[in-house]
Amino acid sequence: MIHKIQTYFERQAFGVCSWWGEKLQLKTSRIRVSFIYLSFLTFGSPIFIYLIMAFVLEHKEYFQFQKRKSVWDI
Repeated sequence: MIHKIQTYFERQAFGVCSWWGEKLQLKTSRIRVSFIYLSFLTFGSPIFIYLIMAFVLEHKEYFQFQKRKSVWDI
């Protein structure tokens, strides 16, 4: 039951915490809890960062750059 609630919330919350969990090799729940604690300690400023990350994740195909094969490719 709790797992269903977590997956529903994560789907509705843009998947930012799960993306960070995959990138940093950490549990999503630890990232989510630390994000909540940071929000309380800094009076909600991480909420703006979260919304910016959600926007970037939703539109990440526009932010990707082409990878160069070597240093000399311009």
